[in-house]
Amino acid sequence: MDRGNAQLSTLNAQRSTREVAAAIRRWKLKVGRLTLDVFPIVLAAALLVFRASAPAADQASVIVAIGAAGDISYNGVFERWAEHWKSASAAGDAKFIEIGGDPNAADSLTRLRDAVQAQPHESAAPLWVVLLGHGTFDGREAKFNLRGDDLAASELAEWLRPFKRPLIVVCGFSASGAFLKPLSAPGRVIVCATRSGSENNFARFGGYFSESIGDPAADIDKDGQSSVLEAWLAAARRTSDFYKNEGRLATEHSILDDNGDGLGTPPDWFQGVRAVKHAKTNQPPDGLRAHQIHLVPSAAERALAPELRPERDALERELAQLRDAKATMQEDDYFAKLEAIMLRLARLYRGGR
Repeated sequence: MDRGNAQLSTLNAQRSTREVAAAIRRWKLKVGRLTLDVFPIVLAAALLVFRASAPAADQASVIVAIGAAGDISYNGVFERWAEHWKSASAAGDAKFIEIGGDPNAADSLTRLRDAVQAQPHESAAPLWVVLLGHGTFDGREAKFNLRGDDLAASELAEWLRPFKRPLIVVCGFSASGAFLKPLSAPGRVIVCATRSGSENNFARFGGYFSESIGDPAADIDKDGQSSVLEAWLAAARRTSDFYKNEGRLATEHSILDDNGDGLGTPPDWFQGVRAVKHAKTNQPPDGLRAHQIHLVPSAAERALAPELRPERDALERELAQLRDAKATMQEDDYFAKLEAIMLRLARLYRGGR
């Protein structure tokens, strides 16, 4: 394996897709039938040389709504969670908008609506909507508790309907699982602290996720940035550990949806950043899109021209799907398709030439 890694490292000195292809062929002869669990990391390192300076992308926006404390014991809790989002947004050069931080304001719902509707509907940059606090579900309508009028899931879904851009909604509150289906749609990543509306006790997940989203320690694949998926997995693990260490029955189980089927996937269906189980639908497994979105991107990610990202993301998803199908394919066919995707990525990183 050392010889295989050494072979791939020579890509850092190569300048043409022709040489990339030759290196792939030589490398695959070295690895033979070994699994490719580290392949995405190798791919990122091998193609880094092709990234060139690019104009800054559209700025991402992060809207954080702090909910009503409801009880004196929660005073300041959600504000501290919001501070983590503020710090991560600054590190990622994202525009940060906070709603509900003023305890004397009683119009949080109106201000949140205005903040969301003021964002560009079409952009290459992500829009993040983060809800931190308490929630309720009466069996018909799920709501996020704000100072003043509460936010219904159906209301938020209507606000978000016009958006045609990457959209991440973080529901860091109790009973938030009931928000999943109304908000789920293609092109969106929905993270919920609970798997259903019936998990209505205080949800700690929102705090752990707030800490993980900008934490380099959450970076599972060691590509220099923590994705939404990686931050979610880290936060879910810390939530589970809390209940185990306290000897308590867990009252919250987070789920993530990014394939638009409205079902969501629990963290224990993942090994590393790969979903090894998924719902029996025609949709790809959850996690692929969430792993491509970062609030604090690496220097290499920032250098990629924004107009190339959609194609790059599609190729990476194609690569992940190919990898999942490897066990059902002939080895030669697998490597042929792998090489084709690699060459297309190499051309893209060279500016589409």
